[in-house]
Amino acid sequence: MRNIVYIETYGCQMNLADTEILSRILLNSGYEFTDKPMSANVILINTCSVRQHAEQRVFGRLNEFQTLRKENPSLVIGILGCMAERLRDKLIELMETVDLVVGPDEYRALPSYIDSARKGEKVVATRLSREETYDDVKPLRCGKLSAWIPVMRGCNNFCSYCVVPYTRGRERSRPLLSILKEVEELSDCGYKEINLLGQNVNSYKDGKLDFADLLERVADVDSRMRIRFITSHPQDIFDKLIYTIASKKNICKHFHLPVQSGSDRILKLMNRNYTSSYYKSLVRKIRDIIPGVSLTTDIIAGFPTETEDDHRATIDLIEEIRFDSAFTFLYSPRENTKASSMDDDVLRSTKVRRLNEIIEVQRRISLELNKELIGRSVEVLVEGPSKKSNSNSCGRTETNKMVVFQKNGEAVGDYVNILIKQANAATLIGERVT
Repeated sequence: MRNIVYIETYGCQMNLADTEILSRILLNSGYEFTDKPMSANVILINTCSVRQHAEQRVFGRLNEFQTLRKENPSLVIGILGCMAERLRDKLIELMETVDLVVGPDEYRALPSYIDSARKGEKVVATRLSREETYDDVKPLRCGKLSAWIPVMRGCNNFCSYCVVPYTRGRERSRPLLSILKEVEELSDCGYKEINLLGQNVNSYKDGKLDFADLLERVADVDSRMRIRFITSHPQDIFDKLIYTIASKKNICKHFHLPVQSGSDRILKLMNRNYTSSYYKSLVRKIRDIIPGVSLTTDIIAGFPTETEDDHRATIDLIEEIRFDSAFTFLYSPRENTKASSMDDDVLRSTKVRRLNEIIEVQRRISLELNKELIGRSVEVLVEGPSKKSNSNSCGRTETNKMVVFQKNGEAVGDYVNILIKQANAATLIGERVT
């Protein structure tokens, strides 16, 4: 029987990278792939547990896939990733719906787990590893322009609201040489951009080598290849890293630096290990050393016991720092985290109001910052046609600004200079400079 698998992926960039890794493992075992679930005899959902909404979407999809099982009783359905770790017991209760539950450190054995499920066994494999990095697995990549490269896995920070240390395990880093080999192969294949990934990427270590050393070595592989990285923890950004980014032209001048709150009281409850004043001083240092750098962030609204004063402190921090953009979220309690035992006393209506206020302030700032670029020429890496119009192309600047412009013969992967003519809060609009 042909093995035809459909994979659906939710969540962060690391999950996307994991799907590329497990796809290679399946391909090496003879699996074929389809983008239509009705054509598959194996359906795998690579899941996210960071917020409740992501889990609810997966349960909704499971209900939909049961319709397919009625038409194909031999269909194997598997839950992979963070939900497999966090909700293992609940998923075991759903074993009439789910055939296998596999955590992110168990993908090497995925083909054998599927074989066992086909024989009627119910498979649960959620062991977390202190060593697994999949550094010898060549990902089955989806594109030819930009590539994800996981350089480390897991997290040791235990922020009070976060499940990652429980679903991804403790930090471990890939050997530097295996990363450089992968970058060299991507360069030889014509990739124009790589994204170095880690739950806390700047805590990377390989012996005495740190993340700044890794960035420098990666940047030296191909001077025309853009280098990005995500996600950084403020407590692990040191001068050496900032100066390394400033010194290398092909390391993108963009920091995604989650602040989460502007209130020191809330930051302490979150176990973030920095204060708002430390964060502000870090931002000033980054901007002094890297002129023109863009800064983006994550912010949580309505953390347990958050008061109006705490909320105002967050608004004030946003106004002072003036992020280029922000990912903003309502607090979502996660079982077994420290925050889940706190008194979640902020009404949902209050959380929503505070979130909307944060979004409105940030939208205004993003618009103001983008309008400052009108009249300037920026270098853009072409990603493809615009989502809204096939007559337009789109791409990103090194500072991660999305730019839309009229097509003029450019191809995906080309670098083009664009004169910015208009701007909104999310997008720059311009015309090609010849």
